[in-house]
This record gives sequence, C-alpha cells and structure tokens, in this order.
Amino acid sequence: MAKQKIMFLGLLTLCFVFRCRATTYIVGDNSGWDISTDVDSWAQDKHFVVGDVLVFQYDSSHSVAEVNQHSYQRCNTTNVLQPGSTGNTTFALTKPGDRYFVCGNKLHCYAGMKLHVVVDGKLVEGPAHAPTLAPVPAPEAPKPETGGDSTTATTTATTNPSSKNNNPSSLVPNSAMFMPVGFKIRILMVFTCLVSWIV
Repeated sequence: MAKQKIMFLGLLTLCFVFRCRATTYIVGDNSGWDISTDVDSWAQDKHFVVGDVLVFQYDSSHSVAEVNQHSYQRCNTTNVLQPGSTGNTTFALTKPGDRYFVCGNKLHCYAGMKLHVVVDGKLVEGPAHAPTLAPVPAPEAPKPETGGDSTTATTTATTNPSSKNNNPSSLVPNSAMFMPVGFKIRILMVFTCLVSWIV
C-alpha cells in the first residue's frame, strides 16, 4: 500500500512539474536577428512571461547583447549585461520586467536593430512547445544536437555556433532547463515531505 502511495505521489509531482511551460521565440521568426527585420513589429503581438525563451539567430556581421534601459536608448554597446556573438544566442526570461537587447554594431542599433520586451511575472501552465515557423528544408548532413546548461537565476544566455538558417526545431531548448531553480527546489521539497509522511 505504501508503495502505491509513493508511486501515485511521484506521478502527481511529475504531472505538476511538466505543467509549467516556456514558449521559445525565434526573434524575427524566419528573418532572424537582422537589420532588415522589424523586430518592434515582430514583438507587438507577443506576450512574454517568466519562463519564456528568446533565441537570436544571426550571421557574422551581427551580435546581440542584453543591456539596461539607458544603454538601449543610446545604443551603448560597451556596457552590456550579457553578450552573444556566435550566431545563435538564447536568453531565458527568468524574471518579470523590462528586458533590452541591441546589436553589438552601434550603427545597426541606431538603424533599429534593438528589441525591448516586457516580461509578465505570471507563470504559464501547459506543455512546452516549439515556435511556429515555416517549414525548413532538411539539412544535407546530420547535425549534432545543440544544447546548453543554464543555471543562472536571473539572466541566462546560451550560445551555440550556428547560423540563422539552421533547422529551428533543433534549437529549441528543453523547457525544464529554464524553469526557475527556486521552483524546482519547492517541488522537490514537497515531494520529499509527502514521501516521508507516507513512510
């Protein structure tokens, strides 16, 4: 009987953990992070929440950096919070509030290659899902899976050397990676208390 209760509580805990989801957004969709992409228009119909992920895909003439509001307004690319320059940079939106991103090339930033998103503090529930994009042709040769471990509590950036033309489905991070660490710990504590109460 105790084994059945433990199994039931374990399954219940797993169901609860997997209800939290993150939406992965490819900034600029198929156009990527590029000077010709109107990222302000791209972001207008999006609702960003804690747990979502922004993926910046760009070529070697660009980079991306998270900056504060002052640097965003002035296209200051020297005082960055989190840089990225490998062609594929991922930022986890781990806390509510305003987030600011600019191209590392100051002239590109002045030309509009910058993004401001407002992150809602409300966590969403449901399974994680990939961004919706137009079909992409299959790669000619098999590519290794990309990944990254992000454990930073406030700002997380993962970079993978690739271009914006890669298959987006291979770039979607695991949503459990971006679940706030405090939330994971609470789940583990609840499960431990329930198991010790039963046994």
